[in-house]
Amino acid sequence: MDSSTVRIISECFVTPQHVSEESKQPFYLSTWDLVMLSVHYIQKGLLFTKPAPGDYCEQNLINNVLVRLKRALSIALVHFYPLAGRFATKIEQKPKSHFVCVDCNNSPGAKFIHAAVDMSVSDIVSPTYVPLVVQSFFDHDRAINYEGHTRPLLSIQVTELIDGVFIGCSMNHAIADGTTFWHFFNTLSEIFQAQGDTNIKISSSPVLERWFPEGNNGPLLTLPFTHQDEFITRFETPHVLERIFHFSAESIAKLKEKANTESNTTKISSFQSLSAFVWRSITRARRLPCEIVTRCTLAINNRSRLEPPLSPYYFGNSFQTVTAMTTAGELLEHGLGWAAWKLNQAVVNHTDKSVLGFVKDWLQSPFVYQSSPHLYPRSVIIGSSPRFNMYGNEFGLGKALTLRSGYGNKFDGKISPYPGREGEGSVDMEICLPPFSMNALESDEEFMAAVSAPI
Repeated sequence: MDSSTVRIISECFVTPQHVSEESKQPFYLSTWDLVMLSVHYIQKGLLFTKPAPGDYCEQNLINNVLVRLKRALSIALVHFYPLAGRFATKIEQKPKSHFVCVDCNNSPGAKFIHAAVDMSVSDIVSPTYVPLVVQSFFDHDRAINYEGHTRPLLSIQVTELIDGVFIGCSMNHAIADGTTFWHFFNTLSEIFQAQGDTNIKISSSPVLERWFPEGNNGPLLTLPFTHQDEFITRFETPHVLERIFHFSAESIAKLKEKANTESNTTKISSFQSLSAFVWRSITRARRLPCEIVTRCTLAINNRSRLEPPLSPYYFGNSFQTVTAMTTAGELLEHGLGWAAWKLNQAVVNHTDKSVLGFVKDWLQSPFVYQSSPHLYPRSVIIGSSPRFNMYGNEFGLGKALTLRSGYGNKFDGKISPYPGREGEGSVDMEICLPPFSMNALESDEEFMAAVSAPI
Protein backbone atom coordinates (compact mmCIF):
# COMPACT_ATOMS: atom_id res chain seq x y z
CA MET A 1 0.00 0.00 0.00
CA ASP A 2 1.26 3.47 -0.92
CA SER A 3 2.25 5.51 2.16
CA SER A 4 0.04 8.32 0.88
CA THR A 5 -3.05 6.10 0.88
CA VAL A 6 -5.59 7.13 3.50
CA ARG A 7 -6.84 4.12 5.51
CA ILE A 8 -10.32 4.14 7.02
CA ILE A 9 -10.06 2.83 10.60
CA SER A 10 -13.70 3.17 11.58
CA GLU A 11 -16.88 4.95 10.59
CA CYS A 12 -20.21 5.43 12.29
CA PHE A 13 -23.24 7.70 12.32
CA VAL A 14 -23.91 10.32 14.98
CA THR A 15 -27.45 11.41 15.79
CA PRO A 16 -28.67 14.45 17.75
CA GLN A 17 -28.40 13.96 21.51
CA HIS A 18 -32.14 14.35 21.71
CA VAL A 19 -34.86 14.76 19.11
CA SER A 20 -36.69 18.08 19.07
CA GLU A 21 -40.30 18.43 17.97
CA GLU A 22 -39.23 20.79 15.18
CA SER A 23 -36.94 18.16 13.69
CA LYS A 24 -39.90 15.83 13.13
CA GLN A 25 -41.27 18.22 10.51
CA PRO A 26 -39.92 18.55 6.95
CA PHE A 27 -37.22 21.20 6.61
CA TYR A 28 -37.97 23.18 3.46
CA LEU A 29 -35.47 24.49 0.95
CA SER A 30 -35.50 28.11 -0.23
CA THR A 31 -34.71 29.48 -3.69
CA TRP A 32 -31.04 29.94 -2.73
CA ASP A 33 -30.86 26.30 -1.57
CA LEU A 34 -32.54 24.71 -4.58
CA VAL A 35 -30.24 26.39 -7.10
CA MET A 36 -27.30 24.54 -5.47
CA LEU A 37 -28.53 20.96 -6.02
CA SER A 38 -26.09 20.23 -8.87
CA VAL A 39 -22.86 21.59 -7.35
CA HIS A 40 -20.38 19.93 -4.99
CA TYR A 41 -20.40 19.69 -1.21
CA ILE A 42 -18.45 22.29 0.79
CA GLN A 43 -15.20 20.65 1.97
CA LYS A 44 -12.98 22.56 4.39
CA GLY A 45 -10.76 21.33 7.18
CA LEU A 46 -8.02 22.25 9.63
CA LEU A 47 -4.57 20.70 10.08
CA PHE A 48 -3.28 20.47 13.65
CA THR A 49 0.11 19.34 14.92
CA LYS A 50 0.37 16.77 17.68
CA PRO A 51 2.19 17.82 20.88
CA ALA A 52 5.90 17.05 21.07
CA PRO A 53 6.69 13.33 21.70
CA GLY A 54 6.91 12.54 25.38
CA ASP A 55 4.33 15.16 26.32
CA TYR A 56 1.41 12.76 25.96
CA CYS A 57 0.28 9.22 25.33
CA GLU A 58 -0.56 9.25 21.62
CA GLN A 59 -3.37 6.70 21.76
CA ASN A 60 -5.01 8.50 24.68
CA LEU A 61 -4.74 11.82 22.86
CA ILE A 62 -6.44 10.53 19.69
CA ASN A 63 -9.09 8.59 21.59
CA ASN A 64 -9.85 11.66 23.68
CA VAL A 65 -10.25 13.81 20.54
CA LEU A 66 -12.49 11.21 18.89
CA VAL A 67 -14.73 10.63 21.92
CA ARG A 68 -15.13 14.32 22.72
CA LEU A 69 -15.67 15.28 19.08
CA LYS A 70 -18.43 12.69 18.65
CA ARG A 71 -20.11 13.91 21.82
CA ALA A 72 -19.80 17.55 20.70
CA LEU A 73 -21.22 16.62 17.30
CA SER A 74 -24.21 14.93 18.91
CA ILE A 75 -24.96 18.07 20.94
CA ALA A 76 -24.36 20.41 17.98
CA LEU A 77 -26.83 18.42 15.88
CA VAL A 78 -29.60 19.22 18.36
CA HIS A 79 -29.24 22.86 17.29
CA PHE A 80 -28.35 22.20 13.63
CA TYR A 81 -30.75 19.29 13.21
CA PRO A 82 -31.20 19.52 9.40
CA LEU A 83 -27.56 18.39 9.06
CA ALA A 84 -28.54 15.03 10.56
CA GLY A 85 -31.21 14.46 7.90
CA ARG A 86 -31.40 13.37 4.28
CA PHE A 87 -33.11 14.83 1.26
CA ALA A 88 -36.54 13.51 0.32
CA THR A 89 -38.20 14.18 -3.01
CA LYS A 90 -41.77 14.14 -4.23
CA ILE A 91 -42.27 14.09 -8.00
CA GLU A 92 -45.46 14.93 -9.86
CA GLN A 93 -45.97 14.29 -13.59
CA LYS A 94 -48.73 16.87 -14.13
CA PRO A 95 -47.70 19.55 -13.85
CA LYS A 96 -44.03 18.59 -13.98
CA SER A 97 -42.63 19.25 -10.52
CA HIS A 98 -39.75 18.14 -8.34
CA PHE A 99 -40.20 18.97 -4.64
CA VAL A 100 -37.10 18.51 -2.43
CA CYS A 101 -36.95 18.92 1.35
CA VAL A 102 -34.93 17.58 4.28
CA ASP A 103 -36.37 14.63 6.21
CA CYS A 104 -34.79 14.16 9.63
CA ASN A 105 -36.96 11.17 10.57
CA ASN A 106 -35.57 8.66 8.08
CA SER A 107 -31.85 9.21 8.40
CA PRO A 108 -29.03 7.44 10.26
CA GLY A 109 -27.54 10.86 11.10
CA ALA A 110 -24.28 12.60 10.30
CA LYS A 111 -21.27 10.48 9.41
CA PHE A 112 -18.12 10.31 11.54
CA ILE A 113 -14.94 8.78 10.11
CA HIS A 114 -11.62 7.96 11.75
CA ALA A 115 -8.80 7.52 9.23
CA ALA A 116 -5.00 7.49 9.11
CA VAL A 117 -2.18 8.08 6.63
CA ASP A 118 1.57 7.45 6.88
CA MET A 119 2.54 11.02 6.11
CA SER A 120 3.84 13.94 8.14
CA VAL A 121 2.55 17.48 8.48
CA SER A 122 5.49 18.72 6.39
CA ASP A 123 4.41 16.39 3.55
CA ILE A 124 1.20 18.43 3.42
CA VAL A 125 2.46 21.98 3.97
CA SER A 126 5.96 21.95 2.45
CA PRO A 127 5.19 21.28 -1.24
CA THR A 128 4.60 24.34 -3.41
CA TYR A 129 1.28 22.90 -4.57
CA VAL A 130 -1.36 21.30 -2.36
CA PRO A 131 -0.81 17.52 -2.69
CA LEU A 132 -3.67 15.46 -4.11
CA VAL A 133 -3.80 13.28 -0.98
CA VAL A 134 -5.55 16.18 0.81
CA GLN A 135 -8.67 15.35 -1.22
CA SER A 136 -8.78 12.01 0.65
CA PHE A 137 -9.02 13.85 3.98
CA PHE A 138 -12.70 14.48 3.18
CA ASP A 139 -15.76 12.33 2.72
CA HIS A 140 -18.06 12.94 -0.28
CA ASP A 141 -15.25 13.23 -2.83
CA ARG A 142 -16.79 14.50 -6.09
CA ALA A 143 -20.32 14.16 -4.66
CA ILE A 144 -22.94 16.63 -5.79
CA ASN A 145 -25.55 17.98 -3.42
CA TYR A 146 -28.49 16.10 -4.94
CA GLU A 147 -26.84 12.91 -3.66
CA GLY A 148 -27.92 14.04 -0.20
CA HIS A 149 -30.89 11.72 -0.82
CA THR A 150 -28.62 8.73 -0.15
CA ARG A 151 -25.52 10.30 1.41
CA PRO A 152 -25.21 12.11 4.75
CA LEU A 153 -25.67 15.87 4.53
CA LEU A 154 -22.74 16.22 6.94
CA SER A 155 -19.57 14.16 7.38
CA ILE A 156 -16.68 14.74 9.76
CA GLN A 157 -13.42 12.91 8.99
CA VAL A 158 -10.56 12.82 11.49
CA THR A 159 -7.36 11.75 9.72
CA GLU A 160 -4.29 10.91 11.80
CA LEU A 161 -0.92 11.84 10.36
CA ILE A 162 2.40 10.74 11.86
CA ASP A 163 2.78 14.05 13.71
CA GLY A 164 -0.56 15.73 13.14
CA VAL A 165 -4.34 15.46 12.90
CA PHE A 166 -6.57 16.76 10.12
CA ILE A 167 -10.24 17.45 10.89
CA GLY A 168 -12.18 17.69 7.63
CA CYS A 169 -15.83 18.67 7.34
CA SER A 170 -17.99 18.00 4.26
CA MET A 171 -21.36 19.74 4.26
CA ASN A 172 -24.12 19.67 1.67
CA HIS A 173 -24.07 23.02 -0.15
CA ALA A 174 -27.82 22.86 -0.89
CA ILE A 175 -28.62 23.46 2.79
CA ALA A 176 -25.61 25.54 3.83
CA ASP A 177 -23.37 28.29 2.51
CA GLY A 178 -19.98 29.32 3.87
CA THR A 179 -21.56 31.46 6.60
CA THR A 180 -23.59 28.52 7.90
CA PHE A 181 -20.67 26.09 7.45
CA TRP A 182 -18.37 28.11 9.70
CA HIS A 183 -21.16 28.93 12.17
CA PHE A 184 -21.58 25.17 12.62
CA PHE A 185 -17.82 24.54 12.82
CA ASN A 186 -17.41 27.33 15.40
CA THR A 187 -20.28 25.90 17.47
CA LEU A 188 -18.79 22.40 17.31
CA SER A 189 -15.51 23.77 18.64
CA GLU A 190 -17.30 25.75 21.35
CA ILE A 191 -19.13 22.64 22.56
CA PHE A 192 -15.92 20.55 22.39
CA GLN A 193 -14.10 23.06 24.58
CA ALA A 194 -16.93 23.00 27.13
CA GLN A 195 -15.55 19.60 28.22
CA GLY A 196 -18.72 17.68 27.60
CA ASP A 197 -21.05 19.96 29.55
CA THR A 198 -24.35 18.61 28.22
CA ASN A 199 -26.19 21.70 29.45
CA ILE A 200 -24.00 24.10 27.53
CA LYS A 201 -25.80 27.13 26.12
CA ILE A 202 -24.18 27.89 22.79
CA SER A 203 -23.32 31.52 22.12
CA SER A 204 -25.25 31.78 18.84
CA SER A 205 -28.08 29.45 17.85
CA PRO A 206 -28.87 28.97 14.16
CA VAL A 207 -32.05 30.64 12.91
CA LEU A 208 -33.87 27.76 11.21
CA GLU A 209 -36.96 29.66 10.13
CA ARG A 210 -37.04 29.70 6.32
CA TRP A 211 -36.89 32.95 4.38
CA PHE A 212 -39.33 33.45 1.52
CA PRO A 213 -40.27 36.76 -0.12
CA GLU A 214 -43.52 38.32 1.04
CA GLY A 215 -46.58 37.06 -0.81
CA ASN A 216 -44.74 34.00 -2.07
CA ASN A 217 -46.43 30.60 -1.89
CA GLY A 218 -43.42 29.14 0.00
CA PRO A 219 -42.35 26.95 1.57
CA LEU A 220 -43.52 24.46 -1.07
CA LEU A 221 -41.13 25.51 -3.84
CA THR A 222 -40.81 23.07 -6.72
CA LEU A 223 -38.54 22.66 -9.72
CA PRO A 224 -40.20 22.15 -13.15
CA PHE A 225 -38.65 18.70 -13.73
CA THR A 226 -39.75 15.09 -13.34
CA HIS A 227 -36.30 13.48 -13.44
CA GLN A 228 -32.99 14.47 -11.87
CA ASP A 229 -31.18 14.07 -15.21
CA GLU A 230 -33.00 17.18 -16.40
CA PHE A 231 -31.13 19.41 -13.95
CA ILE A 232 -28.14 17.44 -12.63
CA THR A 233 -24.80 17.47 -14.43
CA ARG A 234 -21.44 16.10 -13.33
CA PHE A 235 -18.01 17.20 -14.39
CA GLU A 236 -14.43 16.24 -13.75
CA THR A 237 -12.16 19.15 -12.96
CA PRO A 238 -9.53 19.58 -15.65
CA HIS A 239 -5.96 19.34 -14.35
CA VAL A 240 -5.27 22.37 -12.20
CA LEU A 241 -2.50 23.17 -9.76
CA GLU A 242 -3.63 24.45 -6.38
CA ARG A 243 -1.38 26.82 -4.45
CA ILE A 244 -1.90 29.00 -1.41
CA PHE A 245 -0.43 32.50 -1.61
CA HIS A 246 -0.06 34.52 1.60
CA PHE A 247 -0.70 38.26 1.70
CA SER A 248 0.31 40.11 4.85
CA ALA A 249 -1.84 42.88 6.30
CA GLU A 250 0.90 45.36 5.33
CA SER A 251 0.95 44.17 1.70
CA ILE A 252 -2.87 44.39 1.45
CA ALA A 253 -2.82 47.89 3.00
CA LYS A 254 -0.47 49.01 0.21
CA LEU A 255 -2.78 47.58 -2.45
CA LYS A 256 -5.75 49.33 -0.84
CA GLU A 257 -3.92 52.66 -0.70
CA LYS A 258 -2.89 52.32 -4.34
CA ALA A 259 -6.39 51.39 -5.50
CA ASN A 260 -8.04 54.29 -3.66
CA THR A 261 -5.41 56.81 -4.75
CA GLU A 262 -5.73 55.81 -8.41
CA SER A 263 -9.53 56.04 -8.21
CA ASN A 264 -9.49 59.27 -6.19
CA THR A 265 -11.73 57.75 -3.51
CA THR A 266 -11.61 56.22 -0.03
CA LYS A 267 -14.42 53.73 -0.59
CA ILE A 268 -12.55 50.71 -2.01
CA SER A 269 -12.09 48.03 0.66
CA SER A 270 -9.00 45.94 1.37
CA PHE A 271 -10.70 42.85 -0.01
CA GLN A 272 -11.86 44.59 -3.19
CA SER A 273 -8.32 45.85 -3.74
CA LEU A 274 -6.80 42.39 -3.22
CA SER A 275 -9.42 40.72 -5.44
CA ALA A 276 -8.81 43.22 -8.25
CA PHE A 277 -5.05 42.73 -7.92
CA VAL A 278 -5.39 38.94 -8.23
CA TRP A 279 -7.84 39.29 -11.15
CA ARG A 280 -5.42 41.49 -13.10
CA SER A 281 -2.44 39.24 -12.25
CA ILE A 282 -4.18 36.06 -13.40
CA THR A 283 -5.43 37.77 -16.57
CA ARG A 284 -1.83 38.79 -17.33
CA ALA A 285 -0.61 35.25 -16.62
CA ARG A 286 -3.17 33.76 -19.01
CA ARG A 287 -1.76 35.81 -21.93
CA LEU A 288 -5.27 36.51 -23.22
CA PRO A 289 -5.88 38.37 -26.51
CA CYS A 290 -6.96 41.96 -25.85
CA GLU A 291 -10.52 41.52 -27.11
CA ILE A 292 -11.33 38.49 -24.92
CA VAL A 293 -13.93 39.17 -22.22
CA THR A 294 -12.89 38.40 -18.65
CA ARG A 295 -14.98 38.48 -15.47
CA CYS A 296 -14.31 38.66 -11.78
CA THR A 297 -17.17 37.12 -9.81
CA LEU A 298 -17.51 37.43 -6.03
CA ALA A 299 -19.76 35.37 -3.78
CA ILE A 300 -21.67 37.86 -1.62
CA ASN A 301 -23.73 37.38 1.54
CA ASN A 302 -27.37 38.46 1.23
CA ARG A 303 -28.21 38.42 4.96
CA SER A 304 -27.23 42.01 5.78
CA ARG A 305 -28.44 43.37 2.43
CA LEU A 306 -32.08 42.42 2.79
CA GLU A 307 -34.54 44.93 4.29
CA PRO A 308 -35.17 44.05 7.03
CA PRO A 309 -31.89 42.15 7.27
CA LEU A 310 -31.75 38.44 7.97
CA SER A 311 -30.00 37.25 11.11
CA PRO A 312 -26.27 36.65 10.57
CA TYR A 313 -27.06 33.19 11.98
CA TYR A 314 -29.73 32.39 9.38
CA PHE A 315 -29.24 28.69 8.56
CA GLY A 316 -29.02 27.78 4.90
CA ASN A 317 -27.86 29.47 1.74
CA SER A 318 -28.26 33.20 1.54
CA PHE A 319 -25.72 34.35 -0.99
CA GLN A 320 -25.52 35.31 -4.62
CA THR A 321 -22.71 36.43 -6.89
CA VAL A 322 -21.79 39.84 -8.27
CA THR A 323 -19.62 40.29 -11.34
CA ALA A 324 -17.34 42.89 -12.88
CA MET A 325 -16.75 42.37 -16.59
CA THR A 326 -14.41 43.88 -19.16
CA THR A 327 -11.97 42.85 -21.89
CA ALA A 328 -8.49 41.59 -21.04
CA GLY A 329 -6.99 44.53 -22.91
CA GLU A 330 -9.01 47.14 -21.04
CA LEU A 331 -8.36 45.48 -17.67
CA LEU A 332 -4.59 45.54 -18.16
CA GLU A 333 -4.43 48.98 -19.82
CA HIS A 334 -6.02 50.53 -16.75
CA GLY A 335 -4.51 50.43 -13.29
CA LEU A 336 -5.43 48.56 -10.13
CA GLY A 337 -7.79 51.34 -9.00
CA TRP A 338 -9.93 51.06 -12.14
CA ALA A 339 -10.46 47.31 -11.66
CA ALA A 340 -11.03 47.67 -7.91
CA TRP A 341 -13.64 50.39 -8.51
CA LYS A 342 -15.55 48.07 -10.88
CA LEU A 343 -15.66 45.46 -8.11
CA ASN A 344 -16.64 48.09 -5.56
CA GLN A 345 -19.59 49.19 -7.70
CA ALA A 346 -20.72 45.60 -8.24
CA VAL A 347 -20.80 45.12 -4.45
CA VAL A 348 -22.44 48.49 -3.70
CA ASN A 349 -25.21 47.81 -6.23
CA HIS A 350 -26.09 44.48 -4.61
CA THR A 351 -29.02 45.77 -2.57
CA ASP A 352 -32.33 44.48 -1.26
CA LYS A 353 -33.84 45.36 -4.63
CA SER A 354 -31.37 43.25 -6.62
CA VAL A 355 -31.65 40.32 -4.19
CA LEU A 356 -35.45 40.32 -4.44
CA GLY A 357 -35.18 40.73 -8.21
CA PHE A 358 -33.13 37.54 -8.46
CA VAL A 359 -35.64 35.64 -6.31
CA LYS A 360 -38.61 36.97 -8.27
CA ASP A 361 -37.02 35.94 -11.58
CA TRP A 362 -36.22 32.50 -10.18
CA LEU A 363 -39.79 31.96 -9.01
CA GLN A 364 -41.04 32.73 -12.51
CA SER A 365 -38.46 30.49 -14.17
CA PRO A 366 -36.76 28.11 -11.70
CA PHE A 367 -33.30 26.78 -12.54
CA VAL A 368 -30.38 24.95 -10.93
CA TYR A 369 -26.76 26.15 -11.18
CA GLN A 370 -24.61 23.87 -13.31
CA SER A 371 -21.00 23.34 -12.34
CA SER A 372 -19.04 23.37 -15.54
CA PRO A 373 -15.41 24.27 -16.10
CA HIS A 374 -16.55 25.88 -19.35
CA LEU A 375 -19.16 28.12 -17.70
CA TYR A 376 -16.80 31.00 -16.93
CA PRO A 377 -13.75 30.58 -19.13
CA ARG A 378 -10.99 33.17 -18.71
CA SER A 379 -12.60 34.47 -15.54
CA VAL A 380 -11.91 34.27 -11.83
CA ILE A 381 -14.54 33.24 -9.28
CA ILE A 382 -13.90 34.13 -5.66
CA GLY A 383 -15.79 32.17 -2.99
CA SER A 384 -15.32 31.81 0.78
CA SER A 385 -14.29 34.82 2.90
CA PRO A 386 -11.34 35.89 5.08
CA ARG A 387 -13.93 37.16 7.57
CA PHE A 388 -14.96 33.65 8.63
CA ASN A 389 -13.59 32.50 11.99
CA MET A 390 -11.42 29.56 10.95
CA TYR A 391 -8.45 29.63 13.33
CA GLY A 392 -10.58 30.12 16.44
CA ASN A 393 -11.59 26.43 16.26
CA GLU A 394 -9.77 24.21 18.74
CA PHE A 395 -10.21 20.51 19.43
CA GLY A 396 -7.74 19.74 22.20
CA LEU A 397 -4.79 20.20 19.84
CA GLY A 398 -4.13 23.93 20.11
CA LYS A 399 -4.47 26.39 17.25
CA ALA A 400 -4.57 24.92 13.76
CA LEU A 401 -1.44 25.14 11.66
CA THR A 402 -3.27 25.73 8.38
CA LEU A 403 -6.50 25.22 6.46
CA ARG A 404 -7.09 23.05 3.39
CA SER A 405 -10.07 22.23 1.16
CA GLY A 406 -11.21 19.18 -0.80
CA TYR A 407 -11.93 18.46 -4.46
CA GLY A 408 -15.30 20.17 -4.49
CA ASN A 409 -16.01 23.21 -6.66
CA LYS A 410 -12.49 23.59 -8.07
CA PHE A 411 -11.68 24.67 -11.62
CA ASP A 412 -9.43 26.99 -13.61
CA GLY A 413 -9.72 30.42 -11.99
CA LYS A 414 -11.39 29.36 -8.72
CA ILE A 415 -10.06 31.35 -5.77
CA SER A 416 -10.84 30.80 -2.09
CA PRO A 417 -9.64 33.47 0.36
CA TYR A 418 -9.04 32.52 4.00
CA PRO A 419 -7.81 34.52 6.97
CA GLY A 420 -4.07 34.24 7.50
CA ARG A 421 -3.03 32.28 10.57
CA GLU A 422 -1.53 35.35 12.27
CA GLY A 423 -4.77 37.30 11.80
CA GLU A 424 -4.47 41.11 11.83
CA GLY A 425 -6.00 41.37 8.36
CA SER A 426 -3.66 38.94 6.58
CA VAL A 427 -5.20 36.72 3.88
CA ASP A 428 -4.35 33.36 2.31
CA MET A 429 -5.52 33.03 -1.30
CA GLU A 430 -6.06 29.46 -2.51
CA ILE A 431 -5.69 29.75 -6.29
CA CYS A 432 -6.46 27.02 -8.85
CA LEU A 433 -4.91 27.34 -12.32
CA PRO A 434 -3.64 25.00 -15.05
CA PRO A 435 0.17 24.56 -15.08
CA PHE A 436 0.90 27.10 -17.84
CA SER A 437 -1.05 29.91 -16.15
CA MET A 438 0.23 29.02 -12.67
CA ASN A 439 3.85 29.06 -13.82
CA ALA A 440 3.31 32.42 -15.52
CA LEU A 441 1.70 33.82 -12.35
CA GLU A 442 4.66 32.63 -10.26
CA SER A 443 7.01 34.37 -12.71
CA ASP A 444 5.07 37.65 -12.51
CA GLU A 445 7.29 40.04 -10.56
CA GLU A 446 4.51 42.47 -9.62
CA PHE A 447 2.33 39.64 -8.25
CA MET A 448 5.08 37.86 -6.33
CA ALA A 449 6.32 41.17 -4.84
CA ALA A 450 2.98 41.45 -3.03
CA VAL A 451 3.08 37.84 -1.78
CA SER A 452 4.62 37.23 1.64
CA ALA A 453 6.02 34.14 3.29
CA PRO A 454 3.41 32.82 5.77
CA ILE A 455 4.27 33.41 9.40
